[in-house]
Amino acid sequence: MLTRAEMAEVDALAGREVGFEVLVRRAGTAAANAALSMLGGAYGRRVVVVAGKGHNGDDGRVASGLLERRGARVVLLPPGGGGALPACDLVVDAAFGTGFRGAYEAPAVPPRPGGDGPAMVLAIDIPSGVDSDTGEAGPSAVRADRTVTFGALKPGLLLGAGPDHAGEVRVETIGLPVGESSLGLVEDADVARLLPPRRRDGHKWDRAVYVAAGSPGMLGAAALAAAGAGRAGAGMVRLGSPGVPPGSVLVTEPVARPLPAAGWAADVLAELPRCKALVVGPGLGTSPEAAESLRRLVAEAPVAMVLDADGLGAVGTAEDLRRLAAGRRAPLVLTPHDGEHARLAGSRPGPDRVGAARELARRTGATVLLKGSPTVVAEPGGRALLVTSGSARLSTAGSGDVLSGVVGAFLARGLDPLQAAGLAAHVHGRAASLGRGEGLLAGDLPVLVAEALCSLGPPAPPGPAFQAGAHGAGPRRAAPR
Repeated sequence: MLTRAEMAEVDALAGREVGFEVLVRRAGTAAANAALSMLGGAYGRRVVVVAGKGHNGDDGRVASGLLERRGARVVLLPPGGGGALPACDLVVDAAFGTGFRGAYEAPAVPPRPGGDGPAMVLAIDIPSGVDSDTGEAGPSAVRADRTVTFGALKPGLLLGAGPDHAGEVRVETIGLPVGESSLGLVEDADVARLLPPRRRDGHKWDRAVYVAAGSPGMLGAAALAAAGAGRAGAGMVRLGSPGVPPGSVLVTEPVARPLPAAGWAADVLAELPRCKALVVGPGLGTSPEAAESLRRLVAEAPVAMVLDADGLGAVGTAEDLRRLAAGRRAPLVLTPHDGEHARLAGSRPGPDRVGAARELARRTGATVLLKGSPTVVAEPGGRALLVTSGSARLSTAGSGDVLSGVVGAFLARGLDPLQAAGLAAHVHGRAASLGRGEGLLAGDLPVLVAEALCSLGPPAPPGPAFQAGAHGAGPRRAAPR
């Protein structure tokens, strides 16, 4: 994925190495091919190409020439020319590219010849009027049925209003020298590629997670976080709920640990040497006693830690949290929604969600998983990931508690914090897609997480292979050649 600044660098490098004329010809050809695919052919079709003065307009002009040679009747117009576009089968938007900032009033989409509905719209690189970095778009920005973009995805196609304006997005590489980017997109294949498989000789403590969550009257959050961790591969889940008798939380697999109502951090710290990760916060409440123990865990826990929900509310501002965690040697992952971000950072994220997540990560020194559509994960050094697998199905109470448990399990499985948070959010979203379209509850998600991992994640290691022989079971041997 390439930001506006990164795309400008790639274009400049490609211009020197390949030449702009070659790149424009390739881009225009890719756009023409996309147009032909949408039209089902060119002969007799009517196409309007709105082409600006820059390279995006050059791409459109090349595409218009190719379509004309294939038999289409093409009208080439400048942006902002005024008046209605003539009736056509397809409008090609080549007005402005990724470098454009500000508002753009796109012409109204004309009807098709004969009045058979509106014309289709194809945008080149990004719909004109959509911000390439943030997805911000004015009410009159282009709304495309399809966008053909070059080199790599642009953040604005996935953020903000971008998805509503871009339609179906296709990436054409056209030979651009795309290198490493500071922003990536988590995809299904990343789960199998990055998530460590179980060892053949592994045992339950290899991936143990301690969950400190829940309090009298708020036990559901604890159950959801613990179940999320267990279904995401934690071999052992220890669950401590301050002031709650063991057995009160309605879960079976986690081992409940009695914790006093106050001063319970010492009990948790005593158990962490056998654990690989700690999840703290869901349902803990906002009492001074809970906040005191929680802050101690942030400062002293020797294992990777996920801080969620009430845990985020107990640490003060971003600067307070950074001072509190100054002595930590193990990773810290924060999972705020927009309101929790506001309490930490002093304001809600705003349109630039990637920038907001990066800034909060820098200020806290922690990895930040900013929940939303899409979810953004950022680390203090500036690397960031977008997660687009989620949907409105996750807009249900408790889904974030499940997510915090999944992040904890992935940390326990050995992923670094950026990967653990990014893959966890992706699997969480995929799990929701396997559930009911209506009426999905957070309690449904843990089992769906396991199902998503079965389809996306690394396979379980095989055990020794045996087959029955003449003298009973014996090890299977390769047949002689």
